Amino acid sequence: SLDLLQANARQLQSIRGRDIAMVFQEPMTALNPLFTVGEQIAEVLQLKVGLAKKESIQEAIKLIADTGIDEPERRAQAYPHQLSGGQRQRAMIAMALACKPKLLLADEPTTALDVVVRKQMMDLLSDLQRRYGMAVLLITHDVNLVRQFADRVMVMQAGHIVEQGTVVQVLSAPQHAYTRSLLNSRPSRDVVQAVPHAPVVLATRGLRVVFTLPRLGLGLRSLFSNREFVALAGASLELREGQTLGVIGESGSGKSTLALAALGLLRATGHIQVLGQNWGVSAAADRMLRQGIQVVFQDPFASLSPRLTVEQIVGEGLLVHQPHLRAAQRQQAVIAALAEVGLQEAQFPGLLQRYPHQFSGGQRQRIALARALIVQPRILVLDEPTSALDASMAYQVLQLLQRLQRQRGLAFLLITHDVAVIRAMAHEVLVMKAGEVVETGAVDQILAHPVQTYTGSLLSASQ
Repeated sequence: SLDLLQANARQLQSIRGRDIAMVFQEPMTALNPLFTVGEQIAEVLQLKVGLAKKESIQEAIKLIADTGIDEPERRAQAYPHQLSGGQRQRAMIAMALACKPKLLLADEPTTALDVVVRKQMMDLLSDLQRRYGMAVLLITHDVNLVRQFADRVMVMQAGHIVEQGTVVQVLSAPQHAYTRSLLNSRPSRDVVQAVPHAPVVLATRGLRVVFTLPRLGLGLRSLFSNREFVALAGASLELREGQTLGVIGESGSGKSTLALAALGLLRATGHIQVLGQNWGVSAAADRMLRQGIQVVFQDPFASLSPRLTVEQIVGEGLLVHQPHLRAAQRQQAVIAALAEVGLQEAQFPGLLQRYPHQFSGGQRQRIALARALIVQPRILVLDEPTSALDASMAYQVLQLLQRLQRQRGLAFLLITHDVAVIRAMAHEVLVMKAGEVVETGAVDQILAHPVQTYTGSLLSASQ
């Protein structure tokens, strides 16, 4: 055995990727944006296994297929930004498993995955673990994942191990108060009943989004010929004031495409109305609409500029939508917005002049929420708002969102693969598969009595 703390750079380079591999939490920052995912996987095989370039590309395609990504040859030629979050994470897993390592460090490996693919990935890791005797160090805030996958568990708080033991021992009879608080941090429903005839603030009918993709193959013919990929096919929905519409579906089902189209950030055909108006009428009209519909993204660390202070980040929307405000007025509005989401100067000295990296994940998500709320929107698009947070932070953010909806009458378009979040937050549910809406209805009806087999598979995979 080798003491890694005493190993030199050459020894560590030899071990990394071959004996010890790692799957990171956020694949968009871990993958190189300048190379296709196939090239990045092939590079590992060339450097660590010694395969020729052509052989490594073919093996990379096989690895991509093994992780459940459809059309592996086409996906191998895609750049990271051209894949969904779940597909990027599966590509990361394929890269980590390329050399069949002895130890896999899995840092939140399923955060970006829907429940069906999450189960597939953990089943895949379990299978590889049995076949190759691979050890897995799983870092996660998903207690259910630990319960289903792990043999032993360690609970950490503020850099210290506060409890450890077998999964049955720790999860069935936790001894430490912090462990008990984690186990009790499940999303709970605390929303007001939606008003049946409240005004419709967002409506789509037959919404369609099509991307043009290059054809596979070599030569001039493939270079100058393209094909269409239908990301959204005829999606229709209605979102009313004070209501939460939950959108669920597996990775690549079109959830995020629907959100971007609703935000006016993608070219779409069909009918879409936000607060009774269409996108693209004029620049001034679009600016007014953008004040009425704001977004909170999945990863607050990626969506907040690291070069701007909290005051600049939260106040930026006021520069666009309320340019008449003086600096002092803008600062007071920023302070009020931060206080509304639970961040105050007394708790965080120098709050306004801090940068995002000086806050925890949950606190960064509160900053992102304050940025959206400061312009007084009527609709919030929530794109996986809690998937990057641990259980206790996610619980707090959901409670905050529920309180804000009660107080402001906000409408939420909630995109998530977490059925527990849907159960806690949604009034209506829309189920998507391959760009199409396959089922929609009241949350109790859909979760208790799904009509489609696909919906049932999503629900069963989440248990």
